[in-house]
Amino acid sequence: MITFIATDMDGTLLNENQEISEANKQAILEAQQQGIEVVVATGRSYEEARYVIEDAGISCDIVCANGAEVRNKQGEIVYQAGIESTRAKEISDVLNETGIYFEIYTDRGTYTENYDMGVELIVDIFTTANPNVSEEQVRQAARERFEKGHIKLVEDYGVLFEDESQLVYKFLVFSFDEKQLAEANSRLNKLSDIAISSSGKENIEVNNIEAQKGVALEKLLNDKGLSAENAMAMGDNLNDLSMMKVVGRPVAMGNALDQVKEFCPFITATNKEDGVAKAIQEVIQQPAK
Repeated sequence: MITFIATDMDGTLLNENQEISEANKQAILEAQQQGIEVVVATGRSYEEARYVIEDAGISCDIVCANGAEVRNKQGEIVYQAGIESTRAKEISDVLNETGIYFEIYTDRGTYTENYDMGVELIVDIFTTANPNVSEEQVRQAARERFEKGHIKLVEDYGVLFEDESQLVYKFLVFSFDEKQLAEANSRLNKLSDIAISSSGKENIEVNNIEAQKGVALEKLLNDKGLSAENAMAMGDNLNDLSMMKVVGRPVAMGNALDQVKEFCPFITATNKEDGVAKAIQEVIQQPAK
């Protein structure tokens, strides 16, 4: 019997309009009513995730920034795993040498050195993935990411590394140039004590080695006294694999990468077809053993 459900956000819980569909919402609420713990595990910051989840009328624990931070239903931080300032500066230097765009997530918000480029990248990525959605809708969604996600403009990332009161969670790296991404990935792999993953073909995500969705889920399961064997995790991309490896029921979205589908014994519908709702309904309708 499933007692714990974790779901990724982008490409999983969210549809092509970057919203939680009514079917997904109702399935989550029904699971919670049956006493099942539901957790959203995302690469997004808490603020970026919270406004979408709350808009849907859902209350749950949130694993943020790939596991660098975990917040309970009340929004309180219960776990953190940041990147040490010296290592963060090394990562920044590597990325600057490649000339690639990146944002930095911290416990005080998300930062960019180039607001306009950040918006345009999100527009390009979302338009490519959702060609049927109007450009104005896409641009509005991109602006909301910066406004509601509280993404701040900073002149130089160096001030973040010098601020000992601020904890660096994650580097989010964007590029449509595959060679540039590959070069950045290759250089980053020479550094130790970091986890390198991806939530899309246009990005790289860099965290502390302890900041992974799977690590965070294991901690939550232990804290709640629940069995990993009776847990389900749903996702579509590489940064979801760590949590799929620790649960008894890993579920790949219909739109997931082949690498994710190959690992998961269970595959649901796509994020545009309420795949999360279908996966939840399948387990909550099973007779108890």
